Amino acid sequence: MLKNLPQVTKNLLLLNIMFFVASIILESQNVDLIGQFGTHYVNSPQFRPFQIVTHFFMHADFFHILFNMWLFIMLGAYLENLWGPKRFFIFYVASALGAFALHNSIGIYQIYELRAGLNTYLPMDQIDAIIAATDRKHIGNALENYMINHQYPIEPALQNYLTLCITPMVGASGAIFGVMAAFAILFPNTEFRLYFAIPIKAKYFVGAYFLFEIYQAFQNQAGDSTAHLAHVGGAIVGGIIVLIWRKKDRDNFY
Repeated sequence: MLKNLPQVTKNLLLLNIMFFVASIILESQNVDLIGQFGTHYVNSPQFRPFQIVTHFFMHADFFHILFNMWLFIMLGAYLENLWGPKRFFIFYVASALGAFALHNSIGIYQIYELRAGLNTYLPMDQIDAIIAATDRKHIGNALENYMINHQYPIEPALQNYLTLCITPMVGASGAIFGVMAAFAILFPNTEFRLYFAIPIKAKYFVGAYFLFEIYQAFQNQAGDSTAHLAHVGGAIVGGIIVLIWRKKDRDNFY
């Protein structure tokens, strides 16, 4: 199967698998690769610039990577064969970066507002230093000990701030949504087999999925850890790129 995949699709697939396997192996050694290589909001003390790239090779669990890579192989390989490796790679990375940007747009503001409020009565520079220096599995205890030792109150606002700062975004989903958007624009009437049985045209499947992600992004449901805005951002950027390319290159672009 791998030998039949085009070059960029195959290499990206292998990189995702390698990072996933490494995260499982290192987790057993108490190394939190997801926390280190997943991306954080850019004003989080745990943000590192390299995370902008590494996060879209990380996945939370087996079904996360399985679903993403299934869609990627099914649609990405087709687009790479159509466009060539260079254009497809540019498109993939641009969609992933668009997902990162939209995901950050609200989170940055939330962190800023919480920090400004907390800074009126807590030493946030010292708290941020603790967050930056401690891995996310031990940070709760480290911060709690600091607050107790200095007799500071532990309030819900601080817990919300901590959650926003240490929760990483991982996965290739943003880029995959860009790929899905491109496929739906170029081949709107191609049928998918939903649940391997129900035929549905690409334009309806991707369109409905896109609207669902917008709806979910503003629900703030407890326990929902999916980065819905990242999906929306990837689809928007991917769709815009395809429309621009098609307009500029009508004679040679599909």
